[in-house]
Amino acid sequence: MEQPLSGPAASEAVNDHGWRYVLGTLQTFVPVRSLAQGTALASEAVAVCGSDADRHLRVDVRRGTVLLALQSSDHAAVTTRDVELAHRISAAVHGAGLRTEPGIGTRAPRSVQLVEIGIDALDIAGIRPFWKAVLGYTDEPGGGGPEDPLIDPLGPGPAVWFQQMDEARPQRNRIHLDISVPHDEAPRRIEAALAAGGRMVSAARAPAFWVLSDPEGNEACVTTWQGRDG
Repeated sequence: MEQPLSGPAASEAVNDHGWRYVLGTLQTFVPVRSLAQGTALASEAVAVCGSDADRHLRVDVRRGTVLLALQSSDHAAVTTRDVELAHRISAAVHGAGLRTEPGIGTRAPRSVQLVEIGIDALDIAGIRPFWKAVLGYTDEPGGGGPEDPLIDPLGPGPAVWFQQMDEARPQRNRIHLDISVPHDEAPRRIEAALAAGGRMVSAARAPAFWVLSDPEGNEACVTTWQGRDG
């Protein structure tokens, strides 16, 4: 029977197979030589998942790489079924002479990740409809409440979520990016950001998230699944 998994359980179950647990999903890259090979690989991944493909698998085919992501749409979380599918997909990929890996790129290597936009607001219910309309976004499955996140119905765009403010902060940016990365990628990403002129605003909630800023004070959070369960 399909059961939702905790972050530690999901991460441990797939790390050795080239996948990473990121913000409630399992993700991996597969390097390919052409779009034709990437399309064939995507079709093979769908075939491996069988009747579970539509409810669990997301595929993004680009020149040089295929991104595979797994999450149960029924639970909006990683489940035992997603782990099983990840193992099966990795076996099929390796059987084709390719590999599943958590990072890719030669000139500018990057790990798998998810980006979200956080908006601070005094009246979330008052501004949420505007962002839903202007972005052409929709509610998360099972969502729709005044403080629930908004998502791109076609998938590629970053989710938008809202953070309650206690008082106005006119001298501080009120929109920031959340960059969710694998737990073993966070130190490298933070080091690179600091070396590029950023500063550490707060590590009080690490390893759930670190608050960084650019030299002018515009903030971004590097986040991981660690430190969140419970």
